[in-house]
Amino acid sequence: MLHHVEIYVSDLEASHAFWANILVRIGYEETGHWDGGFTLGREEDTYLTFVQVAKKYREHRYHRCGVGLNHLAFKVKGREAVDALRQYCIDHDIHCLYDEKYPFANGGKDYYALFVEDPDRIKVEFVAEG
Repeated sequence: MLHHVEIYVSDLEASHAFWANILVRIGYEETGHWDGGFTLGREEDTYLTFVQVAKKYREHRYHRCGVGLNHLAFKVKGREAVDALRQYCIDHDIHCLYDEKYPFANGGKDYYALFVEDPDRIKVEFVAEG
């Protein structure tokens, strides 16, 4: 079982505003915060840690289509939860990917999902359970 994922970010404040506010909507809470990072988790679940990248590495920009992490996908409780997340993203100017195909951007009518980008352009997916 995966224990945690650590992601280095270019702007800790922007990443905190994105991740803490969107993941709280699916049951995550901030479990740690320090000068250079923060952690979000759920009881007895894999947690996510976000760390401010060191200045000397900021020039190496992330791109999800290159080698490395492509996206993180989260299960949410039903289609209504996905729709509520989408509305939250629209209301807070969070970039929705494949919006013209929402909610079936993955191609199948049984795969109800929202795809968005974080401040560093990491793709984040929210998939309806059931």
